[in-house]
Amino acid sequence: MELQFSTIERRGRIVIVRFDRGIAANPLSDALMKELTDIARHLDEDLESSVVVLAGRDDNFSMGFDLKDPVAEQRAEAGLLARRRSIQRGPRLCRAWEELEQMTICAVEGWCVGGGVALACSLDLRVMGEGATYYVSEIERGMNMSWNSVPRFVNLCGPARTKRLVVMAEKVGAERALEWGLADEVAPKGGALHKALEMAERIASLPPVQVRMCKKDVDVAAKALNHAVSFMDADQFCLSMTGEDYKEGVQSFLEKRPPRYTGR
Repeated sequence: MELQFSTIERRGRIVIVRFDRGIAANPLSDALMKELTDIARHLDEDLESSVVVLAGRDDNFSMGFDLKDPVAEQRAEAGLLARRRSIQRGPRLCRAWEELEQMTICAVEGWCVGGGVALACSLDLRVMGEGATYYVSEIERGMNMSWNSVPRFVNLCGPARTKRLVVMAEKVGAERALEWGLADEVAPKGGALHKALEMAERIASLPPVQVRMCKKDVDVAAKALNHAVSFMDADQFCLSMTGEDYKEGVQSFLEKRPPRYTGR
């Protein structure tokens, strides 16, 4: 595989994937999302690994979808069919990582925003460094939270806390994320990847077929209805794009000013 933004490292039955756009925000561009999706699909064929660890930059995991990506502007101007196809990039990314048979662990440092949270919560386990923060900002940009992520949030932290995360856009630090169930371990700042690798070593020491079967058992029990309750969220996103509040949310973000919403 030719990789532009990512690296893949193997340590026995452990695979470490790191992605870096070369800027502190580490936003998820369309090209990066496609690359990470391709990596997951490639690893889906890998029978030599038991666990995959995903990490962003040392300073920030990701500030979410890159609203300055040219694809974002093209999407807004595209016809409904092309727009609908384009906005499936994020859901396909999360689904590819969620469907891996290997156990997956996300190492989060710094900010993890919007699509970054959706991606992190599509993995099996999450380790956050001290000072790391989740922030689902979509509603503040005039959008709904899509990427089939809401049922994943509900599975992890319950409906009320999901509403605080998604509707109220509360920023959730590492210790609170641990309390809520959005994190499984909190490591010292800068130590999330190290702690994730400690967990990965334990998984890698276990019988590989049984690891995959046990993971599948848990996922089927926990996620059986996830698709049924989230399959329309991309079309809801398409609908939100037609409203004035969506345009105002994006424009106010780019202009770094408070938005003025009207419900139109």
